[in-house]
Amino acid sequence: MPVRAETFEFVSNLDTLWAVVAGAVLATAGGFVAAQIEHRVDTGRRERQAALFFGEVMALLGMTIEAAGRARGIGDPYGPVTMRLLRMVRREIDVYDRNRERLFELRDPALRARIHTALLRTMMGVEGALEAAAEVNVIEGELANPDISGHRRDLLQVRLADQNERRSSGFDFLIESSEQADRLIKELEPIARVDFAKLIKATRAN
Repeated sequence: MPVRAETFEFVSNLDTLWAVVAGAVLATAGGFVAAQIEHRVDTGRRERQAALFFGEVMALLGMTIEAAGRARGIGDPYGPVTMRLLRMVRREIDVYDRNRERLFELRDPALRARIHTALLRTMMGVEGALEAAAEVNVIEGELANPDISGHRRDLLQVRLADQNERRSSGFDFLIESSEQADRLIKELEPIARVDFAKLIKATRAN
């Protein structure tokens, strides 16, 4: 039986259809692969930037806390220089608090938890020290009044001793949290691809 022209035309159209389908499948697959690669690159970039941000925050905190520790050992332990440095620590914590959602750009949940815990401990230490220091100033101001009664003075002295202890404890807690942050900085270095020790040295040199 002779093959009709319509048969050749149908086969030709079928080949064209399969070529179109194959092209569409390849284009879709290529687009999907490209999107996945772009997503991975973007995720890696955001994770690196987050690691750099939190590493810098903790490095600056460590430097400031270290300076406050040195200032506490010179002259008045809680004089203007020490208190100014503690307020600087509090401002750095505020920077972290405003950008806390960036923690989720770090893929390791355990690392995220350790960073948050370390900075939370730092916040607790510095706030405890600052609040107690403010209370000490108020009590000392009242004790400077020569007209207060002996009973009132005795009560104030007890409160003063308690607040002095709270201030020292808060500061010591701050130092301990800083040591934990130092270990976390080392964990962030390979993600950020930055040597934070060199960054700290460069900052100190300036």
